[in-house]
Amino acid sequence: MSFQGVAVRGALQRDRDGWLVFGLIGAYLLFFFFAVVMPLGLIVSRSLHSARGDFVGLANYAAYFASPALHQSALNSVFVSAITTVIVLAMAFLYAYALTRSRMAWRPFFKIMAMAPLLMPGLLKAIALIYWFGNQGVLKPVMLGHSIYGPIGIVMASVLWTLPHAIMILSAALMLADSRLYEAAESLKAGKARTFWMVTLPTVRYGLISTAIFVFIAVFTEFGIPKVIGGKFNVLATDIYKEVVGQQNFEMGAVVSIIMLIPAIAAYLIDRVVTARQAAGLSARSVPYVPKKRTAFDAMMFAYCAIVAAMMLAVIAMGQFAALVRFWPYNLQLTLVHYSFNMQGVGWENFWNSLLLATLVATFGTFLTFLGAYLVEKPRDHAIGRQIIHAIALMPMAVPGLVLGLGYLFFINRPGSIFGFLYGGIAIIAINTITHYYTVTHLTALTALKQLDREFESVSASLKAPLWRSFWRVTVPVCSPAILEIWSYLFLNAMTTVSGAIFLYSIHTGLASIAVLHMDEAGRLASAAAMGTLIMYACIVVRLVHYVVSRHILVRLQSWRGSAHV
Repeated sequence: MSFQGVAVRGALQRDRDGWLVFGLIGAYLLFFFFAVVMPLGLIVSRSLHSARGDFVGLANYAAYFASPALHQSALNSVFVSAITTVIVLAMAFLYAYALTRSRMAWRPFFKIMAMAPLLMPGLLKAIALIYWFGNQGVLKPVMLGHSIYGPIGIVMASVLWTLPHAIMILSAALMLADSRLYEAAESLKAGKARTFWMVTLPTVRYGLISTAIFVFIAVFTEFGIPKVIGGKFNVLATDIYKEVVGQQNFEMGAVVSIIMLIPAIAAYLIDRVVTARQAAGLSARSVPYVPKKRTAFDAMMFAYCAIVAAMMLAVIAMGQFAALVRFWPYNLQLTLVHYSFNMQGVGWENFWNSLLLATLVATFGTFLTFLGAYLVEKPRDHAIGRQIIHAIALMPMAVPGLVLGLGYLFFINRPGSIFGFLYGGIAIIAINTITHYYTVTHLTALTALKQLDREFESVSASLKAPLWRSFWRVTVPVCSPAILEIWSYLFLNAMTTVSGAIFLYSIHTGLASIAVLHMDEAGRLASAAAMGTLIMYACIVVRLVHYVVSRHILVRLQSWRGSAHV
């Protein structure tokens, strides 16, 4: 073939790739319009209209602030979120400090224990706390006359729920330490306390701020824990549920959603600003910090980690024990009768629905988010479209799941909607769940893709290979660890999700997590705990499978890593 023929063929291939990218960008923009923009826009619109559809402006907001009970819920949400944030910051920092800055024994065990609660649904943690500290709890005298049902219970369960996430963030921050700074402080005769305040804290300040923002948003927008253990202590998340499901007051539900959305977006924007200003913790000349052996300090860190690990084990064990006891606390005989779920509308089909949902979300969500991140990072054409996709992909992180779920309810049920047939089906719950967790998976995929040089695509183009072929044969195998991590992340979150699905399920698509809520409402705590343990064991199995796949199958997909140094 002549040189001119090769050039023509290359130009045609570039045109095909350009049209392919253009079409995919258009498809993603359309998806985000229907999955993010329209639902949120309808919530804003609904909050400005009456039940008859008349435009009333801010009248609904005036009615909200005129009701002491409603705006008290906002103050309650801020209160429990702030208290939880302070407690979690202190506990997580000390635990992460022990893992990264001490030579204590059993560090691998304590690392595993720090992450173990991630596999346990937040609802099951709340139920376990009721068995420990409730009206008939083992440790009820410890409460000194106070009730677990209320702010105390919400804070305790929220601490257990957010602590592993906080430990992960702070451990990563504390690991990025330059040993030269500590050597300089030692040579200047700075004491331990001064070194901590002048060297350690400044290097992890961004990690502390990010952790505080994450914990505050997570607790502020959480629905399941306050629903199970909150009692009569109302928060914004439970108010939305009561207004929409209990009173069918969709307009006030939209108003409460906007009220919840404002602090969440503000905190998210602060986190983005903080992240943008964060400098690299280690430079090319840095010397990684290696902790020294200090007997007394290591012993104190061991004791603290042992106490926290024992607390986590106690909650996990009580969650399983609650599901096996025949009739707490009068008949402690072990039985499997609670796993029969003898309650109308609740049964094993809820668990199978959750497995189906989690598989669909993990599979399609991984494909969708990874391909979207690839479009943002790798092609060179259509820069404006790619930037818009990236900007919208970051939006779901700032939107509480309960708010997004309500937006979907308005969207598919509005008059004349062509998507009305989706209501009550597993598909709309899957789309909602993928959208809710899109930002985290998008950023994970983007991080993995940034490690690949753009020259891969350039070489592929010079060889006249289609873009999709280099994507499938080069990009996917190289990024397979990140792809598997995204799949596992989506599966675990889809198994435990409550807030987004609470407005979208039907009698045929009830999920295990929602069944836990309904059984708790009916006073069937043991059966609720049993369903919660099924969720927990499904998550454990998936994590074990993920570990096996990562250790064995990926060896073949990424054999190039082992030979890179030869």
